[in-house]
Amino acid sequence: MHEFTSEVEELAKAVMEYSLARLKSDPPLDGPRSEADLYAELGNTITAAGLGGKETLKVFTETLALACISTDHPRNLAFIPSAPSEYSNLFDLVVGASSLYGGSWQEGAGAVFAENQAIKWLIDIAGLPSSAGGVFVQGGTMGNLSALVVARDQARKTHPDTERWVIACSEESHSSITSAAHVMDVDLLKIETNEELRLDGAHVAKAIDELHATTNKRVFAIVGTAGSTNLGIVDDLASLAITAKERNIWFHVDGAYGLAGLCAPSVRHLYKGVEDADSFIVDPHKWLFAPFDACALVYRNPHVAKETHTQHASYLETLHDDSWSPSDYAIHLTRRVRGLPFWFSLAAHGTDAYSKAVEEGIRLAKDSAKLIAAHPNLELVREPELSIVAFTRKGWSPAQYQEWSDALLEKQIGFIPPSKHAGESILRFAFVNPWTSMDDVQMILDTL
Repeated sequence: MHEFTSEVEELAKAVMEYSLARLKSDPPLDGPRSEADLYAELGNTITAAGLGGKETLKVFTETLALACISTDHPRNLAFIPSAPSEYSNLFDLVVGASSLYGGSWQEGAGAVFAENQAIKWLIDIAGLPSSAGGVFVQGGTMGNLSALVVARDQARKTHPDTERWVIACSEESHSSITSAAHVMDVDLLKIETNEELRLDGAHVAKAIDELHATTNKRVFAIVGTAGSTNLGIVDDLASLAITAKERNIWFHVDGAYGLAGLCAPSVRHLYKGVEDADSFIVDPHKWLFAPFDACALVYRNPHVAKETHTQHASYLETLHDDSWSPSDYAIHLTRRVRGLPFWFSLAAHGTDAYSKAVEEGIRLAKDSAKLIAAHPNLELVREPELSIVAFTRKGWSPAQYQEWSDALLEKQIGFIPPSKHAGESILRFAFVNPWTSMDDVQMILDTL
């Protein structure tokens, strides 16, 4: 298994040939198959003797890969898709081949140095102080959870007698906030948004003050959303920051999707207040063109995160020095250097290229909104703020939305599952792929 034989060399050539063809070619859309269907074709792929490298690769390329939806297809506009740059995808191969451990400075100094430079760019465009720092974790769920655990630890120092802790957020906050509350066994205070569908300081202040005055519960974190998944709305971060500071409450910004817009001059004004955050996240695998999976988690004061997350054991004490060990800043120990493909692409292309690519998504959203507004069968839910366009089809029932979506994928036109807003079915385009064109948009709209 661990010898580089001629067979391994031939497999390596085949893997590289497939990878390069996948990078050079237009990505397929493809789609899921049932487990029973796949098993009927493949049977059990795990055997005592093994299938051999060549045959196993064939199983993947000719069957398994085709049973997955390509997130980088230009007409995959579902959820928040992904569009990794060619450089980041290529360097992901290097990371996989290099067997690098990214949990400690001692074992991964060069890789951690590079990751930290990518983190530093995010810190700078967010306007946090140079003393801020962070780490790349698996995804937004892990990033939000890690930050909120630190927030609660800090609150415990100030209010040690609190019996029940609470996270304050909006109804539009990402599902990962609810998940974090469940894992931490804390409560959620979901607060209504204003007429612009933004969470603002006035609504949050009123809800928190009422909670504190009438119960023995205490809010330990306010979560603002910088680009909601469903509609792409940025909360009023500036007023949330003031409300948090006045009450000595941790202010966390969940920017998993939308905080990438910080590098786009046309929407930079929407993020005023993020510079006052105690922590924030942004997922480069969403709108910053990195492969899965990479969430950048940033702390204003990383030393408090280190106090919370550093793991202690006899075999780890050699790591406890003044070096920057990523395992000290989130809920993880073993760690892939998942930020390196993002760093490589960012370093190679330069930040101007990133600004241009993010602006392209914003332009696509605005131009698509114009087409939708002019379409006789469609209605915009609201004007797009970032790169998400939400709309409805006049007269359709929820079942019709799903039937249309299923047919669209079956015909390999696109992947656009329905969502809901205010209890009603909607469709939404999430533009993160610069390869998506207005011709792609028109092709989809022609089916409506």
